[in-house]
Amino acid sequence: MYCRYMRLFDMDYIKVENKRLDEHYFRIEHPSGLTVIVYPKKGFNSVYASMGTKFGSIYSRFMFNGKEVTVPDGTAHYLEHKLFESEDGDAFQKYAKTGASANAFTSFDMTCYLFSCTDKFSESLKILLELMQTPYFTKETVAKEQGIIGQEIKMYDDSPDWRVMMNLLQGMYHKHPINIDIAGSVETIANITPEILYECYNSYYNLHNMVLTVVGGADMDEVIKIVDENIKSGKPVDTKIILPDEPYSVVKSYTEQIMSVAVPMFELGFKEKCGTDYAANKEQICTNILMNAFAGESSKLYRRLMDEKLINAGFGYEYFEGLGYRSLIFSGESRDPQTAAGIINEAVRELHKNGISREDFEIAKRAVYGRMTAMFDSKQAIASELISGEFTGREIYEAFDAAAEMTLSDVNERLESQLDADNCCLSVVKGEE
Repeated sequence: MYCRYMRLFDMDYIKVENKRLDEHYFRIEHPSGLTVIVYPKKGFNSVYASMGTKFGSIYSRFMFNGKEVTVPDGTAHYLEHKLFESEDGDAFQKYAKTGASANAFTSFDMTCYLFSCTDKFSESLKILLELMQTPYFTKETVAKEQGIIGQEIKMYDDSPDWRVMMNLLQGMYHKHPINIDIAGSVETIANITPEILYECYNSYYNLHNMVLTVVGGADMDEVIKIVDENIKSGKPVDTKIILPDEPYSVVKSYTEQIMSVAVPMFELGFKEKCGTDYAANKEQICTNILMNAFAGESSKLYRRLMDEKLINAGFGYEYFEGLGYRSLIFSGESRDPQTAAGIINEAVRELHKNGISREDFEIAKRAVYGRMTAMFDSKQAIASELISGEFTGREIYEAFDAAAEMTLSDVNERLESQLDADNCCLSVVKGEE
């Protein structure tokens, strides 16, 4: 990775290059406080733009300018919905006129608003900047949204995929708000008021807490010119999330729910010790290589589970981590989830005795490196990683280089603090017997 400091329109900016990929991007600290990242892609005519704030569902308690604030569960998601409305119309209707495809999402840790287009990029970017700066909340409009989001909550309550995951998080985490649905509940959203939405907006929808990424066939000069003309500068605010002290132990080792499914679904989560920070680039890449070597499609564990018909091609794994939570999760469908989980736990204990072999490490490292290389062909993936990287402190090229430079000893050392077979929870959703 190589950085060059440059100037544009009396602004300092950084050109960040990666020789392995032969790609680069520009990072600008705009005078308004907004971080702007422009990632040009050769041969791309379309553009993917995303603007995010470090405010997700776990931000239910926080300090704002020295005052402690507690908001109802689901507030961040509710605010995402309401921000598309303004006094002069709905932002989706405006995007329809430019031909852009627009959307938004709220996760546990952040909220992002996005659009993709091939034409009228300038007009679409202006719409995005406008909707992020013109909150419009009234008692009538807020009350109207309760029914819409209430239906969304009920839809997720009826989704086996969602329930098996949330049941796992509730089985692993005692106090951390990661165990609460992103959208909250029908009861909690009934307590959301315009005043609460404005307080959250003023706390976290501050330009100093936000990032704009533009990936694809966009010109940096054009992007900065549009930002200059459409951003209202503001002063930084003092905000900080409040998180409870979370025990290392899981709440329970097993949780089960009966739903209408043809084949039982399971998620097996191994809780990890952590503070209230994010995993570093090296930690994350080490874990990805470790998990690929242990449970990837070429692993002994995967072959055994497949041979014994305990999983199908939908089996997978992920490193699920954020502020104050980290866990390794295996998931899939199985006609006998408990036996599958038992085999995984048995393999975990053996892994801690023997470590990852040189052969398995080399195969996994190539697979992870290949996936990360392929990621740079996706505008959406790049934009997502850039915004996430700004909020987590993980630079996108540093992660790529870390994958290329990882060693077997790095991965086996990482293993020592992960996959505790005595601190895991199995979540199962199955049909009636």
